[in-house]
Amino acid sequence: MLFKYKAIDQKGGSRGGEVEAPDKNSAISALQRRGLIVTSIEDEKSRKSIWDLTFFERVPPKDIVIMSREISTLFEAQVSALRAFTLMASNTANRMLARILTEVSDDLAAGVSISEALAKHPEVFSNFYVNMVKAGEETGKLNETFAHLADYLNRQYELTSKTKNALIYPVFVIVTFFVVMGLMFVVVIPKLKGIIQDSGQTPPFFTQIIIALSDFFTRYGFLVIIFLILGGVWLWRLTASEKGKIYIDKLRLALPAVGNLYRKLFLSRIADNMNTMLISGIPIVRAIDITSLVVGSKVYREILNEMSDGVKSGLSLSAALERHTEHIPPMMTQMVKVGEETGSLGTILKTLADFYKREVDDAVDTLVGLIEPVMIVVLGLGVGILLVSILMPIYNLAGSIQ
Repeated sequence: MLFKYKAIDQKGGSRGGEVEAPDKNSAISALQRRGLIVTSIEDEKSRKSIWDLTFFERVPPKDIVIMSREISTLFEAQVSALRAFTLMASNTANRMLARILTEVSDDLAAGVSISEALAKHPEVFSNFYVNMVKAGEETGKLNETFAHLADYLNRQYELTSKTKNALIYPVFVIVTFFVVMGLMFVVVIPKLKGIIQDSGQTPPFFTQIIIALSDFFTRYGFLVIIFLILGGVWLWRLTASEKGKIYIDKLRLALPAVGNLYRKLFLSRIADNMNTMLISGIPIVRAIDITSLVVGSKVYREILNEMSDGVKSGLSLSAALERHTEHIPPMMTQMVKVGEETGSLGTILKTLADFYKREVDDAVDTLVGLIEPVMIVVLGLGVGILLVSILMPIYNLAGSIQ
């Protein structure tokens, strides 16, 4: 259970934050062990309401990248962990991150390790992040660990951002097209329909179809909107279920052009994750298990879980990869095998991560280059057919009057 508290420290300064405990008395005892005098404490659930705007607070990946790099610099300058996190909490603009770093500082002051303190906030610090920090504590190389984390998170942020941003323009154009076409069918065409009917002439076949569609949307447009809303709710429920997520993942990987892009994105993430963890001293089995949690695909998560079981039973990593030729390309398997034989697996994984990152960049550029002309042609044909179907009868009417 989470409790929000206000307290006074031994120097007379005011402190505040959140503490995790099974009940209120345990929370007060935990705070008193830190040398704090509790002035108020409240169950976090009881103080939240539908108007609580903290529900909408988020910590962008870029803020985590900046925080990790600055903490690495502070550790390199021999600044203590408590002092480093306290400084970061006071200098962070994001309110949610500042609040979390304050709680981490309080936990460090109470004698909790950095990895344990970070693990209390899974909404910001992933399992991968926590395990990397834990490895840094065990090896005594926290400054290098946070530097590796900053580099890794920055690479993942740039890769994901580029993929998402590439789809914003096409989605915006398509949505705008459907909105404009909807307004044409509901507002403009009904007015032109009266002019065409009053002329007494028989409209062309395409014009009859356009008028029929306009009548349908005018009379039953609200049913179409309700159907779309219900379809959106059904899709949301589908993606929220375990079976639905697996189905969506399989469908995403099966799409002709987009599937190849996603496959390279996941392979890059797998290679980068494992390389970052191996150079930090995390065992190979643990690295595979953590990678399965953060890869972002149910399909590849199942593959990594099976690989973990294979490695535990005595298989080499390359042999475990070789069992999944449908989703793991032979080139990756062969390069990993070379890395195992030469004792340079980390270097090989880094090379693979860089290779697939470039492949994703090229695939995104190619996809955007193909989408734009296809979209222009399709939208042009749609608008052209609509205009010709409506303007042709009006043009014929004007000709007959002359």
